[in-house]
Amino acid sequence: MIEGVVIKALTPHKDQRGWLAEVFRADETDESIKPLMAYVSVTLPGVARGPHEHRHQTDWFAFAGPSNFKVYLWDNRAGSKTYGQREVFSAGEDEPRVVVIPPGVVHAYKNVGPVPGFAFNSPNRLYRGYGKKEDVDEVRHEDRPGSLFIID
Repeated sequence: MIEGVVIKALTPHKDQRGWLAEVFRADETDESIKPLMAYVSVTLPGVARGPHEHRHQTDWFAFAGPSNFKVYLWDNRAGSKTYGQREVFSAGEDEPRVVVIPPGVVHAYKNVGPVPGFAFNSPNRLYRGYGKKEDVDEVRHEDRPGSLFIID
């Protein structure tokens, strides 16, 4: 497991209407990584997002369906005990999960299911800062020739 990454199952509480699962609880989260915003994205079948990393931002993803994803992580933090380590795992409808990704961990995900899939993210930084006046906090690797971060 990559140091600082949290991967946990979403625990569905089911009833006759469907189910509900807690993605985030303030009483179970360190102040430094508490979310400041939230967004949802739709990724089409066979499409990948990333790989990229953040300098300062912690991402707080939830993958619950209606499709399945292959999630890729690479530890790109030179001082980390797990520097250079790669993790690949499934998340989504068949394995609902929360994935907390600290700064410096390169990440990507690919929709490997037959239908569009939703990814929910609630990072601990605002996109482009307050008032959208700051630079975007990310390093994109997907278009870099010779990148070590390859999605198979």
